[in-house]
Amino acid sequence: MNSGIRLWLQRLTAAAFLGGQTIVHLLKAKINRRNTMEQMAAVGPDSLWIALVTAAFVGMVFTIQVAREFLDFGAGQAVGGVLALALARELAPVLTAVVIAGRVGSAFAAEIGTMRVTEQIDALYVLKTDPIDYLVVPRVIACCLMLPILTLLSLVVGITGGLIISSNLYGISQVVFLDSIRNFMQIWDLLSALFKAVVFGGLVAVIGCSWGLTTTGGAKGVGQSTTTAVVTALLAIFVTNFFLSWLMFQGPGSALTN
Repeated sequence: MNSGIRLWLQRLTAAAFLGGQTIVHLLKAKINRRNTMEQMAAVGPDSLWIALVTAAFVGMVFTIQVAREFLDFGAGQAVGGVLALALARELAPVLTAVVIAGRVGSAFAAEIGTMRVTEQIDALYVLKTDPIDYLVVPRVIACCLMLPILTLLSLVVGITGGLIISSNLYGISQVVFLDSIRNFMQIWDLLSALFKAVVFGGLVAVIGCSWGLTTTGGAKGVGQSTTTAVVTALLAIFVTNFFLSWLMFQGPGSALTN
């Protein structure tokens, strides 16, 4: 087996163990409130604009592709509902998680990786401070709490972008568009989006922190850890999303029938 792949698998295993340790520490309520609030600000408000801009353009592009085809079949009244389902079930949670992985996950890996190579992690042990309590748990909580909020806002902005395009470019009434959303969407669609967001937030935080804690090799190692952490987080998001979607939405659907 290639040494690079072997090292990646070892670090992925370490990330899985770190995830388990984080859950144990959370159950013990070992939470550093100050660090948690700082990380929530970094994950939420500081990432808000890029998540919303992404959602707006995704909603508009999706509407362009769907509306032109649906209108040919006389199904223009279904455009809003199909957009809302696609955003709620897949696009909003996945793309928001991708944005957070690129912006926040990389920052976690770089920051903690720098602390590792400069022996600041060892200094925490000397001060009898557990790095998991001080560094990992606040970041996991921040991602798991803020990502669902960002996902919900992205869903609203994406639908708004689709509404603007459908009404101005394709002449679909706003009332028809919104009625379609109400008829197609169910509460389960929103709950599934929020649940996915929590899972993705945990993955991004744990992978970013784990790759940072296992960094070696000085500045070069920090750069490699940052890049690999983002790639691994994206891969984990896509793979996990498949299994979550399969569990949540397998079998025949009822949205179009309704």
